[in-house]
Amino acid sequence: MSTTAIQLYTLREIDEPLPSLLDRVGETSFDGVEFAHRFADADTARVGAALERNGLDAVSAHVDIDRLETDPEGTVAAYAEIGCDTLVVPWLDPDQFADADSVATTAERLTRLADLVADAGGSLHYHNHDHELVSIGDRTGLEALIRQSGDALGFELDTGWIEAGGADPETFIEANADRIELLHLTDCSDNGTPTEVGTGAVDVTNCLKTALGDVETIVYEHDEPENPHDSLKHGAALLAD
Repeated sequence: MSTTAIQLYTLREIDEPLPSLLDRVGETSFDGVEFAHRFADADTARVGAALERNGLDAVSAHVDIDRLETDPEGTVAAYAEIGCDTLVVPWLDPDQFADADSVATTAERLTRLADLVADAGGSLHYHNHDHELVSIGDRTGLEALIRQSGDALGFELDTGWIEAGGADPETFIEANADRIELLHLTDCSDNGTPTEVGTGAVDVTNCLKTALGDVETIVYEHDEPENPHDSLKHGAALLAD
């Protein structure tokens, strides 16, 4: 059975310290959380204590690639203090997927970094948006990246952004299950705008059926929630079913 988590970027508009947000998540049925930018400014000991008292796993963390490349060992060690060894590069610029040569260079860069992170005791994954779905020959840039990168690099596929890029999330999950440890369960409207999961163009039910059991962690996220408190409750209820 897959672990469930919420990407804390969903709750960024709640003006509370990170440990308080973890207390809120602890009141739901989520198994854990995925950290984003706020972790860097938080008190690690207080964050760890909040995770422990709420019985939450630190399943993964989004970390800027520049930080990882500057100090892979120190970055892995910092997250290891809260029991998190799964790090995710959340963004690379579209020009790094502009053509076949760009994708090949990106694949080499991420593979090299994944090896460094592995040597430091962690694992590295890449999180897509829609710009990686550009056509590169007979496949998308994202497919080319998956094929050309080394096995040390995992992937956190984002269902909403794959849909927004014009591809089918379920097909991507089926075709690349051996490289996916994390699935970002997101949704988008017909024009690609992020929306509440289950209300947009993504076939959430079939994506979950495809992923559950094969993907280790399902991470719920809403990029632009009107009410983050309601979105937290909605995500927990959706993944508890």
